[in-house]
Amino acid sequence: MDDDAKAAKAAKKALRKAALARRRAIESSEFEHAGDLLMRAALRRVEELPARSTIAAYISMGTEIPTMPMIAALQQRGMRVLVPRLGSGLDIGWSELGDSGALEPMPRTTSGGMRPREPHSPVLGPDALREASMIFVPALAVDGSNMRLGRGGGWYDRALIERGPRAHIVAVCWPWERTSEPLPRESHDIAVDEMLELGDM
Repeated sequence: MDDDAKAAKAAKKALRKAALARRRAIESSEFEHAGDLLMRAALRRVEELPARSTIAAYISMGTEIPTMPMIAALQQRGMRVLVPRLGSGLDIGWSELGDSGALEPMPRTTSGGMRPREPHSPVLGPDALREASMIFVPALAVDGSNMRLGRGGGWYDRALIERGPRAHIVAVCWPWERTSEPLPRESHDIAVDEMLELGDM
């Protein structure tokens, strides 16, 4: 790893630490409100898509904006929703989400990190993402060129390689996490198409 890559990695680590510290100050009442705003904003994004379009989303955890209201609303619109199956190591997979009540808690990672709940449905390969017209991804920050700061595992950067040519990638984070300062960038980073604007919080 050259010096520039090391510097970018260190800068990302510092930004993640600051973002997570800021998130810990969020009031519990804000989460429910933000989940409702996210659901409404997401529905506006998909209203032009055909019925039974495939949407890739994710099961929120910790201080992320709750995604289950959005996912439920997408399903009510007849959308097919894929969610990540993290597996272990560098595994990349997806599952079609059926009954959200069937999600099971996952053990923490070997380093003690959180993992989102996962469905019991069959695991699909990385190429399942090619069917998605829209892909919602979590972020800790998004800059003016739509580069995204993730949690550092690189899962989405690897997964998004399999996206279809017309897929629209939408980052989801808190409104104050839009930054005018360029984020540190590594060679594997993939820009999103937009950050979902939730309006006034």
